[in-house]
Parts: sequence; C-alpha cells; structure tokens
Amino acid sequence: MEKKIVVAGHLCVDITPVFPEGKKKPITELLTPGKLLQMKPATVHTGGVVSNTGLALKKIGADVRLAGKVGDDAFGTMVRNMMKAHGAEEDDIRVDPEDSTSYTIALAPPGIDRIFLHNPGANDSFGADDVPDELLEGASLLHFGYPPIMKKFYENGSGELVKLFRKAKKHGVMVSMDMTSVDPDSEAGKADWEQILKDALPYVDFFEPSVEELCYMADRPRYEKWTARAAGRDVTEVLSLEDIRPLAQKTMDLGARVLLLKCGVSGMYYRTAPKDRMGSYADAGLDLDAWCGKEGFVKSFIPDRVRSGTGAGDTSIAAFLLAMLRGYPAEKCVQLAAAEGASCVEEFDALTGVRTLEELGQKIRSGWKQRD
Repeated sequence: MEKKIVVAGHLCVDITPVFPEGKKKPITELLTPGKLLQMKPATVHTGGVVSNTGLALKKIGADVRLAGKVGDDAFGTMVRNMMKAHGAEEDDIRVDPEDSTSYTIALAPPGIDRIFLHNPGANDSFGADDVPDELLEGASLLHFGYPPIMKKFYENGSGELVKLFRKAKKHGVMVSMDMTSVDPDSEAGKADWEQILKDALPYVDFFEPSVEELCYMADRPRYEKWTARAAGRDVTEVLSLEDIRPLAQKTMDLGARVLLLKCGVSGMYYRTAPKDRMGSYADAGLDLDAWCGKEGFVKSFIPDRVRSGTGAGDTSIAAFLLAMLRGYPAEKCVQLAAAEGASCVEEFDALTGVRTLEELGQKIRSGWKQRD
C-alpha cells in the first residue's frame, strides 16, 4: 500500500503562450516595445505546487491529498474543473468568495529560461489553518510549496510556516518544502529569508529549492556575485560544484537534513546530514545507511525534445518523494528526479510528459544519455 502524501500550498492557472520554434535570440530582441510577435496557440493548465507536484504524484501512482485555495471567479471554476479531470474532486481545494484566483503567464522562448508574470490571488490568504488536521491524519509526508509567493508565510517572518510544520509534526508527518523565485522589488523580496529559513528548516525533512532561489534567500552577497558573473545569462550556466558546496554547507548549518538543489539544465546536487541528525527517518522506514552523510551531483538526462520547462522542477520533486517513500536510496531518488524533469520538458504543460518510476527506470537502463 502506498503511503499517504499531502501536497499543500500554491495553486494557480498557468497560461503559456507558445513561441514558434527557431533559433535562440536574446530576450531583449524578442520582447521589444511596439514589436508584434507571431505566436502559436497558448496552453492553459493548472499550475503551482498543488497542481504540478500533487497531480504528478497522482499520475505516477502515489496516494495523494491536496490542499489549496482559489477565488470564486472564472479562473477558479477552470481550476476546479481541471483538477477534477485529474481525479482531485475529493481534495480540499477551498473557494474564497472574497478573493481572486491566482494566475501565472509563463513566457518560455526557445533556449531562454522562463519569465513569469504572476498574480498570487487567493494564495496570499492561504495559511496553516487551510491544511486541516483531518487531512494530515494517517499521512506519511506533507509537501508544501512556494512560501515566497504566499503572503501569510513571509509577512510576519517565519510564524505561519513554523505553525504549519509543527502541526504536521504533531501528527508524526515528515515535512518537505519547495521554494520559488522572489521578486526583489516586492514585499516578499524585502523579507528576511535567511532568518525564515533558520527558523523553519529544523522542522523540514526534505528541502528542494533551486540553487538560484536558495542563494538569493540564504546568501545575498554570494547571489550578487553569481549574477554579476552570469552577465545576463542563466546563473546555473556559470556555476561549478565549488560554487555550490559553500551554499549547501550554509543551508545544512541552518538546519537542513536532506537538501536537493535543482541546478537547471546541468542537473541536481544533493547532500544529507549525518546519522545523529536523522534519527526520525528510521520511523518512516528509510534505510539510514543509504541516506545519511551523502553528497553527489546527478547530471541531467537529455530529453527527446524540448517544448517548455514549465513544471519540470515540481515534477522532478514528485518522483524524488515517491521514490523515497518506496525505499530507494538517496542517489537513486535523485537520479529518478532528474529523469522526471527531462521527461516533463518534452511537453508544453507540467503533466503530459510525466512518466512513472518504472518507466523512468526502464528508459535509464536502456541507455538514456546524460549531459556532459
């Protein structure tokens, strides 16, 4: 029997205008004021961690319950209908008649990292009380996502985040957390994220941010050096293991126990704490010898085609978490996560390209090539 997972947090409508395939061009050449771009039809799907990670987990065979919030508007109706189409009609998607439904317009030109135009909507009023105790009963894991674009989880420091995680721990539930980019000019960008992480990470069993997101939050001077070195390129293109390790060490010092860093097209870095900091994992059935004191980098797999990176990080986390709950060792979980991310980018939405763990394993064994 599969262990129950609760996925809670950010939920929205993702609108992705599809750019014509062609030669990579600088973003300043593509998006010029007054210029008309001939586009292909847009794709419209649910987005956010509740949809991307939660529904990916459903698709690959996990026992999942969801917790999110939408407004009582046209986008909200779309979200509920699309979630229902994926078998989520019994889940705790709450409707707030006083708020709007969140939306994200994802711009993904060929060969360029995505640009997001985002309205948080009802996600700003989502809080710890929107994950009811009865939803957590009998669960093995709570995966929570995107506090940087959910106002309650940063406006008063770490209080709401710690409240949610303490509630999970009261039910004996392991905690997983994913992050997202922060707009430096927003209210969230001015929050003390290093202190929030210091307060929250001791409650977090699995932490899966991107390397760029984490560096902005935990080590701003290092982040500024990285962006200056990148000179307008994706930061992950200029990083080496020597760059990543000090950031990982600082995160472990803040309280992280299992750290999975998404490093763009390069792959995924992972690091785990020593056994004396991971005793509770034995209660979840994990083989501590296969999880404690580990470090490594798994190169990304080369997809058959690249259509969009939307949701790739979220779906990779879905594979990582399910593999962990099924008893795979740490390195194998990260390998499957990297493979799932490569599968995701083969389609425009976050779910169509998702493969089961068994399908990923078969493709890997058949010689799926990884990047140099």
